[in-house]
Amino acid sequence: MGIDTKHKDLQSLRIDRSQRSETSGEPAAWARRYIVSGIAVVVLLGLSALAYRAFSSSIPEVDVVRAAAQASNDPAGSTVLSATGYIVAHHKIEANSKVTGRVAWIGVEKGDHVKEGQVLVRLEDQEFRAQYEQAQGAAESARAQLLQLEHGSRAEEIRQTEHNLSEAKATAANDKTSLERIKKLFDEGVMSKQALDDASAKYDASEQRVHSLEQSYQLAKIGPRVEEIERAKGALMQAEGQAAYAKSQLDATVIRAPITGTILDRSVEKGELLTGQYASAARPVFSLADLKDLQVELDIAQADFARLGPKQKANVAVDAFPDRRYHGVIAEISPEANRQKATVQVKVQILDPDEYLRPEMNSTVTFIADEASQKSNASAPQGAYVPATAMRDRDGKKFVYIAYNGRAVAREIHVVSQRADGAVVAGLAGGETVINSAPATLKDGDKIRIKGQS
Repeated sequence: MGIDTKHKDLQSLRIDRSQRSETSGEPAAWARRYIVSGIAVVVLLGLSALAYRAFSSSIPEVDVVRAAAQASNDPAGSTVLSATGYIVAHHKIEANSKVTGRVAWIGVEKGDHVKEGQVLVRLEDQEFRAQYEQAQGAAESARAQLLQLEHGSRAEEIRQTEHNLSEAKATAANDKTSLERIKKLFDEGVMSKQALDDASAKYDASEQRVHSLEQSYQLAKIGPRVEEIERAKGALMQAEGQAAYAKSQLDATVIRAPITGTILDRSVEKGELLTGQYASAARPVFSLADLKDLQVELDIAQADFARLGPKQKANVAVDAFPDRRYHGVIAEISPEANRQKATVQVKVQILDPDEYLRPEMNSTVTFIADEASQKSNASAPQGAYVPATAMRDRDGKKFVYIAYNGRAVAREIHVVSQRADGAVVAGLAGGETVINSAPATLKDGDKIRIKGQS
């Protein structure tokens, strides 16, 4: 290859700087069109986003619930209120020991069925028995003393007193004769002054003894004084009271079942020392209840209390056995409300309890409307259940808002039956999307956004 040929090839690879300088700094026409179109699209998208945000911020966001269909044969149509509570024994007894003593014998266990009067626990009774025998002996002694006073002196005692009086009179007469003889001899100067004084003193003593025996003889015939008999009666009464108290203490060492029922709890063991029921450390020996007499204890909100009345019927169910149903009736309504909880306590008597029920079980009570209300509900059209928060009032009529195609649609309703937190209403078939919470300014036909949906 020649030198000329190589030179030509190198010239073909050289860049033409004259052409580049002519077009430098300005893109081609087609490039400018693409760039302008892209910028316009970005600006339009930004403006659209800003407009959507500004517009959507004025659309209220609402919560919705699904209206639950209410079948025509649903017994809930006759329900006025449902509430939950706990089963309790109508009468629960906690028995303590009346005396302090050590447990000698226990005859029951938790869950045992016992009859009224059945012996459950025995305490050691040696000391109590000795105290009772001592008190009983004192009472017998006081009784004998009273009988002695009431019967008075015996005939033999009166005769003995009379004999002693006669003997004393004879001695006094003899002493008087001796005194007169010595006095005569003293006057004649034969007897001394000392002999006269001794005879005079002896006679005076005999006279005093005669007077004393005369009083004893009269008292023996009259008998004891009324005051002595009354005092003896009082002493007997006191002794009998002490004996009765000692007997009650002895009997208290045997603890018996006060009613027929079931032992719920037993808190003592053999050998334990029990304190009397009035002591600060006293504790129940056992708790007892009749499980055939059960109630459900409920706290009814004051807002729902007006729906209930005395002797109102109810159905009772327990969480442990949801397939079982029991009949009940309101047995007790508290005369005062609970200010802290804003409730009123109601007790429902279970009319047909069985061995499945236990105190402290969770229970649900459904209160039933009276027959007139049930007939009214039966003839009324059935609809759907909606919560109370979804219902609104306007011009004396009730209505709800339905969420439909992004808008709120008002639907008039009629309450068929009340529930604890809502109502069964006519005017809905069930399945509608009901607005549960929304701004107070919401109107029929307004656009809405459902919470949680984009």
